[in-house]
Amino acid sequence: MASLRLFASAREAAGTSRDVIAGSTVDEVLAEAARRYGPAFAEVVATSRVWCNGEPVTGDAAVTDTDEIAVLPPVSGGHS
Repeated sequence: MASLRLFASAREAAGTSRDVIAGSTVDEVLAEAARRYGPAFAEVVATSRVWCNGEPVTGDAAVTDTDEIAVLPPVSGGHS
């Protein structure tokens, strides 16, 4: 089971910053997380960048028990 780290609005939607979720690919882990945390979380993930072990990754990338997947939502706000 991969470690899942959630930041900003992904953390807020899930109600946690960390979890351990089963899946053999990044997409499987994120699908299980969306099932677990609901539609608001799924919406955030749809616009987020996903990294595995500190590197950008595609959804079909294989994951193992030692991998850490991070969901990084887009940053917004600030003053101009």
